[in-house]
Amino acid sequence: MATHKSAIKRAKQSEARRLRNRTRKTRVKTAVKQVRTALENKSVEEAQAALQQAIPVIDKAASKGSLHHRAAARKISRLSKQVHALSVEEK
Repeated sequence: MATHKSAIKRAKQSEARRLRNRTRKTRVKTAVKQVRTALENKSVEEAQAALQQAIPVIDKAASKGSLHHRAAARKISRLSKQVHALSVEEK
């Protein structure tokens, strides 16, 4: 455990950041799961709507540093590709 003043402060800051990052990552996982659920149900409209809600959540997590910007881009790209493939399949 931290004993001197600056180490105690750093420990508090680290804990606060950990909790913020965990919240943001959980939101990202939930948004991605909603898109994947819609994809499994073969619902094009639901999948597109879920994707439109997921993209800003993923981007915000990346902009705040909770998620690497390339990881965020990869997630968005893969989800978009799957939603597009489903919409083409339906036509």
